[in-house]
Amino acid sequence: MYWSVWCCVVSLFIASIIHWVYKWRNPKCNGKLPPGSMGFPLIGETIQFFIPSKSLDVSSFIRKRMKKYGPLFCTNLVGRPVVVSSDPDVNHYIFQQEGRLVEIWYLDSFARLVGQDASQSTAAAGYVHKYLRNLVLAHFGTEVLKDKLLSKAEDMIRTRLHDWSKLPALEFKTCVSSMVFDFTAIELFSYDMKKMGENFSERFTNIIQAVASFPLNIPGTTFHKCLKNQKEAIKLIRDVLNERKVSPESRKGDFLDQIVDDMKKEKFLSDDFIVLVMFGILLASFETISATITLAVKLLIENPLVMQELIEEHDAILKNRENSNSGISWKEYKSMTFTHQVINEALRLASVAPGILRRAIKDIQVNGYTIPAGWTIMVVPAALQLSPDAFVDPLTFNPSRWKDMGVGVVVKNFIPFGGGSRLCAGAEFTKVLMTTFFHVLVTNYRLTKIKGGQIARSPALTFGNGLHINISKKHG
Repeated sequence: MYWSVWCCVVSLFIASIIHWVYKWRNPKCNGKLPPGSMGFPLIGETIQFFIPSKSLDVSSFIRKRMKKYGPLFCTNLVGRPVVVSSDPDVNHYIFQQEGRLVEIWYLDSFARLVGQDASQSTAAAGYVHKYLRNLVLAHFGTEVLKDKLLSKAEDMIRTRLHDWSKLPALEFKTCVSSMVFDFTAIELFSYDMKKMGENFSERFTNIIQAVASFPLNIPGTTFHKCLKNQKEAIKLIRDVLNERKVSPESRKGDFLDQIVDDMKKEKFLSDDFIVLVMFGILLASFETISATITLAVKLLIENPLVMQELIEEHDAILKNRENSNSGISWKEYKSMTFTHQVINEALRLASVAPGILRRAIKDIQVNGYTIPAGWTIMVVPAALQLSPDAFVDPLTFNPSRWKDMGVGVVVKNFIPFGGGSRLCAGAEFTKVLMTTFFHVLVTNYRLTKIKGGQIARSPALTFGNGLHINISKKHG
């Protein structure tokens, strides 16, 4: 009898496990799900997603599934059901549905790093989003770039390149990351390197490693180390905020001062909210810019004809300048046609963000499939920007392709700054920093690659053991 009871218990247990696995692999849907696999229970296909691909091409995880299932497929990452899209028309439609069918969303790793609860809606109300966008544009938009930031960026870049030229070699991305971070932090909250410590930017460089990592918070994991760096960075930013609030003499007239002033009239501006806004801006800005500049420099070194054309454009600007000692003017910046083509090509190839995420608010019908409400939608920029259907020889570094690029191709297949109403407010700031960097670099210095620079996607763009180069002055 006992044996019969035991067999019954075991049978029920096995049946419940089988039922649970079946439900995992066949999620509920009021329609037809896109093809794909949900992977193993709990972890889904997360392990495969994070396996590095040693290529500039779309990650092997995405590429293999696009080949097997097509441009729209379902999977499960870090325990969450996801529909991955490399269809330009579907992506364009999704971006246009902000606030109606979709809302902004983060993977658990990034949500926890910026202090969001991924189990709740992370979509900012329309008013809050509009406020933040306007605030960013007021401090980093076109008019400020024209009047102030362009010249400040040039001065900072000249100083850094001069310092780097004294070194026998440098790990390029680390140095560029520090430069971009420092400049952005100064404009945000008058960052004082001596007061906050020179390794403040290093903490953010470490944090970025966790954005696309499995959110396993136990000692020894990458995510655990990054959370520790995040807490330290958050504390430093909070200390600056507290100082501004209690000491009027500490005011600098920067981004932080403006948002502190607005606390008096905007109820949503709590201390926690402000700290996370500052943290998020720093995290989002410096990695995209530094990774793209690093890739561009690597490709320019490897393509001397492109480098020569870039040098000629900037030498011509110097020759046409009335005052040889003056800095870059806004008119000169806008006239750098080939430089902008180089930047577009670097942004296209870099595809720094492994995915742009949205969450379905309601069931969405696309291409005969249903994306269930609550599911995450991942738009993969690399799958669009490296598509042979949109770009001839997509893995080739060819800035000249942008001379006659059709508007339709750009709108749906080139999304380095996102899409829809969430288009990055810092896009022009990014382009100005990159353009100014290339101007100072190619008119004053020579580059020699020493070692490294092996490209990989894991799934974010990385450079192996780093790109080590020598920067030497052209004159004297």
